[in-house]
Amino acid sequence: MLGARAHGWHQAPMALPSLSVPKRRLMLFAFGDFGFNLFWQSAMLFLLYYYTDALGLPIGVAATLFMIASIWDGIANFLAGLIVDRRQGRIDYGLVLTLGSVPLAIGFVLAYLPPLSAGWIGIAGIFVGHMLFRTAYAAVNVPYLAMTARISVDAGDRAFVAGMRMLFGTLAAVTVALGTMPIGAWMSDSRDSPAAFFSASLVYAVLGVVILCVVGQTYRETAPLTTRQPVPVGAAIKSLMANRAFVTLNAAMMAMIIAVTVLNKSVLYYFKYALGDADGGQLALASMSAVSAIALPVWMGLRNVFGLRQLWFLTAGIAMAGLASFALIDFDGAGTMQLFLILMQAMIVGLNFAFWAMLPNTIEYGEATTGLHVEGTVFGLAALLQRIAIGIATAILGWSFDEAGYVANVAQSEETLAAMRWVVALVPLIFLGLSCLAMAANPLGRDEHRRIVRALTERESETG
Repeated sequence: MLGARAHGWHQAPMALPSLSVPKRRLMLFAFGDFGFNLFWQSAMLFLLYYYTDALGLPIGVAATLFMIASIWDGIANFLAGLIVDRRQGRIDYGLVLTLGSVPLAIGFVLAYLPPLSAGWIGIAGIFVGHMLFRTAYAAVNVPYLAMTARISVDAGDRAFVAGMRMLFGTLAAVTVALGTMPIGAWMSDSRDSPAAFFSASLVYAVLGVVILCVVGQTYRETAPLTTRQPVPVGAAIKSLMANRAFVTLNAAMMAMIIAVTVLNKSVLYYFKYALGDADGGQLALASMSAVSAIALPVWMGLRNVFGLRQLWFLTAGIAMAGLASFALIDFDGAGTMQLFLILMQAMIVGLNFAFWAMLPNTIEYGEATTGLHVEGTVFGLAALLQRIAIGIATAILGWSFDEAGYVANVAQSEETLAAMRWVVALVPLIFLGLSCLAMAANPLGRDEHRRIVRALTERESETG
């Protein structure tokens, strides 16, 4: 715990040294998210659809497989975070990114490998490939996330990196949404087939390896404020449980992720079956990603006006109003539905930006309140909770559609379509409301992080 002198955050401010990093270095580092999102967005946007409409798996089975893999992904992320904290100062993050990109690409391709046999043996093979991909992703992505706290300790730099990462991730999402079907059809002479998805995965895997190798070899970090000893696992977890900023932020994130995942994963199904426009679903996904590039700079600018916490309430409130409109009004045209989804995506970008910009700041809040500086476990546990939320959302969507009578590649009954629509409207609405309740308890108000960093700097200067 900090002593009384270190808690004097409202005393005359102490001049802090310039900690800002050149923007070109921050942007090159953030470009790594383009590579990661070639893998991630493909899995989030198309893998469940690949299971049901390309391989013909029942949606309940497909959703269960996806949920299990997502939860394991979270566990693997958490374990990777613990390792990062145990080996603070002894990990060459750039080397991890460079060498880890190859097994990550191999695992990704295996996730889309068409079944080698029929029946449950073939399904088991699909599941193993998916699990290998998730494991490799965790092993490489968690160190990359930890690097966001090492490349700069300046809150402005961190917000800039969060914004640029989301921008590059958005560009990758547009690439995946628009490119998957055409690339697959061009390389395999088929559409919506296992071979088409597998062919597209090969292209993304090669491109992802090149990008991550470049970022890994050019990464440079700002020296941490102090040299710290490794934090024991139990102490790290106990510290995070006592970190109110971390707990409430991640509770809000989980509720938000459930809402967003249910909405996003329903897009291809809703356009194909409710609107009779399968191509319109792919265009909607691409449009949603494209609007992110426009909305993101707006939210980055509004951060300076409202602060991140208030930004959450603003974006969530507008999104909830949109969902209420969707519940009350029948959007029976593809164009109207695309406009609705574009509005929703603009708000989703704001929520994601607020989360990723606030998460590194919980590290210093935890150090101020518990005396422990925990980095890897912050990102590892956040990833675990995120993956659990994605798994829960996928299960809610898949099991609800299954209960409604959904069967792939056939016309759905009016009752089935009505039930699917209510799931898409009400589940996100409820969970966004819960996210606001959690965020209301978060202590990281505007300028609070700057005061914490000042207090920590004063303590180091007094004891150093």
